[in-house]
Amino acid sequence: MAKTPNVDGEQLQHDQRATVEQEEITTGITKKDGMSSRRLSPGGGEPHDLIDNSIDRKTRTLWGDAFGRLMKNKLAMISLVWIVLMIVVSLSADLWVPQKFGDPREINSATAVAQRLEGPSAQHWFGTDDMGRDIFGRVLYGARVSLTVGIIATLISLLLGTVLGAISGYYGGIIDALIMRITDIFLAFPYILFAILIMSVLPSKFKGLWAVVAVIGLLGWSTYARLFRSSVLSVKENDYVAAGRALGASTPRLIFRHILPNAIAPAVVYATMGVGGAILTESALSFLGIGIQPPDISWGRMIDDGRAYLTSHFSLVAFPGLAILLTVLAFTLLGDGVRDALDVKMED
Repeated sequence: MAKTPNVDGEQLQHDQRATVEQEEITTGITKKDGMSSRRLSPGGGEPHDLIDNSIDRKTRTLWGDAFGRLMKNKLAMISLVWIVLMIVVSLSADLWVPQKFGDPREINSATAVAQRLEGPSAQHWFGTDDMGRDIFGRVLYGARVSLTVGIIATLISLLLGTVLGAISGYYGGIIDALIMRITDIFLAFPYILFAILIMSVLPSKFKGLWAVVAVIGLLGWSTYARLFRSSVLSVKENDYVAAGRALGASTPRLIFRHILPNAIAPAVVYATMGVGGAILTESALSFLGIGIQPPDISWGRMIDDGRAYLTSHFSLVAFPGLAILLTVLAFTLLGDGVRDALDVKMED
């Protein structure tokens, strides 16, 4: 009697072989991080190992890729080196400037007349001012003040603008309309004239470093709010935000975990350039005599003190002016580099 073939058993074995082959194909395409990456051979046979199991692949992120591109930008790196150098040298000035050049913040009556208005020399690299104080030391101390104002004021503007922009863009409606109308009012006033007006009416006892920081920081938030609102309006429509909302994620978690990291890039670029703008604003206020007050040293104040000797002793104005130029240019070029680095369309 003929033996009846076991159709169900053969079909089951066939299905199992097909499943195993499909798993091997999927494994060859998708396995990463601690497992071998594999692909099918041209003949359709078994997949071949491409990378040894011991090799770990790092997950690529927007900020990681951006940092890699930024490192390749020579102008941005030169600018970053200059900024870091100015920060380190200005913060360490107390350790060596007074010993080598004398305290540039104090007037020494013994040397005020004998050493006044000297040109650059081995003893005084940038010369001395009309009070016999070393210009090189004053430029370094001025860097400390200008960088403090620029960085802290920009951080205040960025923080305030980011919070208001996030609230406005996320909630929309009447909240959005109210915040944006307030923003329009701030944008309608000329920024520098508004700062001059506020500093002019402040009592003398309130004028100084932190008053300048507060005024510049509180007047500069409106542009950041506009930028961040636009980014939030775009990012909040993405599927991962909708998925988080559907899974019951709280509003703070959605904003700070999902929206903020993906919407902050334009504000970071503008903030990098904004530090230079804050330094220029502080220099202008100090030049007019309503910004940084003695004994604190400001580049703008140094230019104001030296303009009476502009034709006879140009170095009194040239060196602090050059410091402003190079520092603002460095932040601008670094901002350009950050913008290019964060552009996902840029080729590696």
